Amino acid sequence: MKIAITSDHGGNNLRHEIIKLLTELGVEYDDLGPSTDESVDYSDYATPVANGVASGKYDRGILICGTGIGMSIAANKVKGIRCALVHDVFSAKATREHNNTNVLAMGERVIGPGLAREIVKTWLNTSFEGGRHERRVNKLMELEN
Repeated sequence: MKIAITSDHGGNNLRHEIIKLLTELGVEYDDLGPSTDESVDYSDYATPVANGVASGKYDRGILICGTGIGMSIAANKVKGIRCALVHDVFSAKATREHNNTNVLAMGERVIGPGLAREIVKTWLNTSFEGGRHERRVNKLMELEN
């Protein structure tokens, strides 16, 4: 599995924490920045991750900003992306099992690093259930056409 991860200035600290986790887990990743704490526009960082996931360059993406809201909105504008804003472990599991999400968004100003690590581990290790959920996800994807 190859992950793309990015943040804006509001998510830099948490991004670095999640990069440590990915390294510990042996997950291949590309860190798409930013390389500074200066203010940046979240859409400029969310879009390359979403495009990379949609094109198949990456299997999944992780986006972090202050709240996760802006990043998730930007990612969901890209065809083929199912990005979920998650701030608890139950939702991380459910969004993979039921929605087959391919991008995860989190907010550094909303959750701490310990919880974020558990969310990412759960999200990475949970499989899509398919079945009745596949029909529902397919209906979502049809909305893009």
